[in-house]
Amino acid sequence: MKQKAIIFGVTGQDGSYLAELLLDKGYYVIGVSRRTSTPNTSRIDHLFGKDSFVLESGDVLDFSSVYNILWKHNADEVYNLAAQSHVGISFKQPAATWDITAKGCLNILEGVVKLSKKPRFYQASSSEMFGDTFSEDANGNKFQNETTKFNPQSPYAIAKLAAHNLTELYRKTHGLHASCGILFNHESERRGENFVTKKISSYVASLKKFFDEADNLGIEDETLFQNYIKDASPKLSLGNLRACRDWGHAKDYVRAMWLMLQQEEPDTYVIATGETHSVKNFLEDSFACIGITDYDAFIKTDKNQFRPSEVPYLKGDYSKAKEKLGWNPEISFEDLVSTMVQYDIARLTNDKQPTYSVQ
Repeated sequence: MKQKAIIFGVTGQDGSYLAELLLDKGYYVIGVSRRTSTPNTSRIDHLFGKDSFVLESGDVLDFSSVYNILWKHNADEVYNLAAQSHVGISFKQPAATWDITAKGCLNILEGVVKLSKKPRFYQASSSEMFGDTFSEDANGNKFQNETTKFNPQSPYAIAKLAAHNLTELYRKTHGLHASCGILFNHESERRGENFVTKKISSYVASLKKFFDEADNLGIEDETLFQNYIKDASPKLSLGNLRACRDWGHAKDYVRAMWLMLQQEEPDTYVIATGETHSVKNFLEDSFACIGITDYDAFIKTDKNQFRPSEVPYLKGDYSKAKEKLGWNPEISFEDLVSTMVQYDIARLTNDKQPTYSVQ
């Protein structure tokens, strides 16, 4: 009999990759998505029609909805990836962020507890929970791991920490096989448009298209052409370029989620690459994809895009996941950036979004 898995938040970046991974492993996958008036299934449209995939309409804020889905499908594994996941928006919508991210997790945990057959549970925790804290080794190298203190700096991070603590509490008090993955920043070509990495890759792709169209204007003087490019091109507006993040690819990170639920005992794991890069580094590598080394003329700083409370530095130590799960990231930072930029170039070139594949 096939293993069954329920994914809350299946239409998101991580949910789509996790669904693909589980289907590839022979699972029967039940994706759960909140109904919206406009379609929001672009990341999983290619999964429709598969005998082993079904999409259920549900809302983590509605306990009866959550419990009915859990009871109906009697799954072996449950993954909670549902959240209001944008840090900046959480400052503008703190109550909604709390309800979806913290209360939503509680509803799922309560539903699991009430089942006669209790599935294994995964909670998507976040490196944002560390805030501005870090640990140091004997050489003064800064990092965050499972023992680093939490000090959340946003409503999103506070809600994530509440969900994280709830999961660990239910593991202890109810004996659930409930694991938490403290995932550091992970991106992909499927990242939402309002995240800084996607803003950069999309902009660089649009800039290449602008260059290609400008070539057809017939401006033969190189100086005049370069001045035209700098004056007429759209500008990219960004906030803090010095913020440092540990960026990996979402495809690697969903593999870690699955591995956690295959262990005999539940636990909490940091999932990261062990490298840190600034937003400026992401910019440099993105512009390099289209042959630009001096990008100052194309960007502008917008103080309104700075966070009210900043998380300056994140670098995860994934030693525990490597030792106990046998997990390592396989996609480098450079390949991640290149993949995102090339995907957006193809999307703009074809005037349509490339089809997602299960490769």
